[in-house]
Amino acid sequence: MTASLSIDQIAFQLILHSGNARSDIMEAMFLARQGKFEEAKQKVEAAKQELNEAHRTQTTLIQAEAKGIKNEVSILMVHAQDHLMTSITVKELAEEIIFLHEKMAEDK
Repeated sequence: MTASLSIDQIAFQLILHSGNARSDIMEAMFLARQGKFEEAKQKVEAAKQELNEAHRTQTTLIQAEAKGIKNEVSILMVHAQDHLMTSITVKELAEEIIFLHEKMAEDK
């Protein structure tokens, strides 16, 4: 998949998929706030799929480096990695927030 892509294209793939995941997860929290828990959970699943795709791209880079293929570390790649890690963190926190919204709705 990433073998034919340049390092910049790979960085943009990471940004694309992690950005999509972050959008899905923000929408999931909004849906949970509205009490639409099943829809929120579907958005979380969509976010997980996007993050899985980003992670596959990242893993390809790591495997290439382990084989001795070195890539220059650019600001763009640093930004892409930061974007991915932030999106993963937001997803983890959002899952807890959605759980809490659902729990509070049950307790009412």
